[in-house]
Amino acid sequence: MFSLKEIFSVTLTLFAVIDILGSIPIIIQIRQREGKIHSEKATLVAGVLMVVFLFLGQSILSLFGVDYQSFALAGAIIIFLIGMEMILGIELFRNDPTTRTGSIVPLAFPIIVGAGTMTTLLSLRAAYSLPNVLVGIGLNLVFVFIVLKSSAWIERKLGKAGEDILRRVFGVILLAIAIKLFKSNF
Repeated sequence: MFSLKEIFSVTLTLFAVIDILGSIPIIIQIRQREGKIHSEKATLVAGVLMVVFLFLGQSILSLFGVDYQSFALAGAIIIFLIGMEMILGIELFRNDPTTRTGSIVPLAFPIIVGAGTMTTLLSLRAAYSLPNVLVGIGLNLVFVFIVLKSSAWIERKLGKAGEDILRRVFGVILLAIAIKLFKSNF
């Protein structure tokens, strides 16, 4: 039932798709805007979204009459706008300061669990046994939690100049990812 090889493959695949390390500039930006990242809440919501989509993803998309390409394009638009925020230093996603939902939107969804993660989960479920996919999800969530929890420490180590450089570099990368999603799904 459990296979270390499958667990390793699933974990690495999800790690590459989630790319929590590449999301550090966004995490820092959200933490600065909101004052705090709710690591537990973001990780829990991301985990629930992944497990629900693992079991019901195809049915959910079909229920709304949404195909994978439309879902991916919607995710690409959000990623594109976040990249623009990072590069230009503007704020497109205005949050009500009293709600403090940045740990959920855009962090848990679509940064951690976006269209790429969701479609990857559907592919992994077809290729690997369910218990191994669930363990891979769990291992990634542990790593996500550690990165989210240490965001203040990471920000201190980077400093303001390092943070600005990293934010702009990853903003360009996010724009490139968004354009790639547009090109492959349009």
